[in-house]
Amino acid sequence: MFAGQSRPEAQGIKMNGLTNNLLSETECDAVLELRHAMHREPELSNNEWKTQRRIIEALEAFGLVGAKTFHNTGVYIDIEGAASGPGRSVVLRGDIDALPIHEQRDDLPYKSQVPGVMHACGHDVHGSIALGTALAFHRMRPNFSGKVRVIFQPAEEAEPLGGRSVAEAKMLDGFDLAVGLHVHTDIPAGSYGARAGAVTKSSDQFEVEFIGIMAHGAKPNAGVDAISIAGAFINELQKVVSREMPVDDGAIITIGTIRGGEATNIICPSVTLTGTIRTSSSERRTLLVRRVGEIADGVASMHRGRARFSSLAGEPPVINDSDMVDRFRDTVIKVAGEDKFVQRPASSGSDDFGYYSDLLPSIYFWIGSQEPGNDTGVHTPTFGASDKIVIPATELAVQYCLDLIRE
Repeated sequence: MFAGQSRPEAQGIKMNGLTNNLLSETECDAVLELRHAMHREPELSNNEWKTQRRIIEALEAFGLVGAKTFHNTGVYIDIEGAASGPGRSVVLRGDIDALPIHEQRDDLPYKSQVPGVMHACGHDVHGSIALGTALAFHRMRPNFSGKVRVIFQPAEEAEPLGGRSVAEAKMLDGFDLAVGLHVHTDIPAGSYGARAGAVTKSSDQFEVEFIGIMAHGAKPNAGVDAISIAGAFINELQKVVSREMPVDDGAIITIGTIRGGEATNIICPSVTLTGTIRTSSSERRTLLVRRVGEIADGVASMHRGRARFSSLAGEPPVINDSDMVDRFRDTVIKVAGEDKFVQRPASSGSDDFGYYSDLLPSIYFWIGSQEPGNDTGVHTPTFGASDKIVIPATELAVQYCLDLIRE
């Protein structure tokens, strides 16, 4: 039904006057159909095979051929404007992976049919908006010059990250601007937000193994207690944030796992800890990782043990370009009304759209989803976002990209 008759829900959204008519009825149908299909059959990071196939089929149903794949399960499509004159090139990203959470939303007719997996972060909405953007620009080719690349990106939630692959494959080369988006459960449905500067934090993973010497529990002096070393390390670690970082940085160091010890009467010879390091500053990111390693070495040496430290660089912070935020505010006011643009604090979470904003002037804007019945946070089993926000948000994205291309 991707190119067939209009669904009642799409007709209702149109009749309610909630859109700016940049999508046709059949395009609205396709957007909502993909949203429901993705939600019913969510797929975890790096396993989005059915989702990839659905996206390609939906594009081809509207005459968009030549979609390319990347990162195994990702898809992207380029749309070239046919109008004469200068025009900028814009990338729009929609992520498509789900989370290992069992959905508790029996009220949804398109509830997840996959036990233990759901779209708890709105990526079904994001991917559907990306589809609608591609369909609209394909139809409007005679009316714009420039180029739009729509990326349906896998693996935002888990390694190996799709955003890193986008950067490493040089998929952003030759483009002028990048646009990302995300549902926001603290913004009312129908409103939108953005702010200049850092809007998420970087996320780097680390692992520390503390090595001691095994001994009988009754003779601790004969050994080196790796558990004691680990405890001292945890206490010292937070001083990096409270005493070495600017108070407005909001840096976060989290210990997520601790493994060690075999019995109650043995001095533990080895403990392994893993955690994450987050900051809104690209410069302080390197410093934080280095300091965690230095503290591990120092604490281990002080307790007569050794430390093995390793880290894995994750996503950079997402940095919003101030000019793009100003333009977005203007577009929201034009499309939705002056009262529909809101400001919200930056997030303490992370998003691999940071790889995009590391390479291009970018914006990562928020789509309000909060309303009665859809008011719990992302990454929870009761998270939800109404169909009613999908088409207006898609048409806002289309209008905004048009404004950027023509600017």
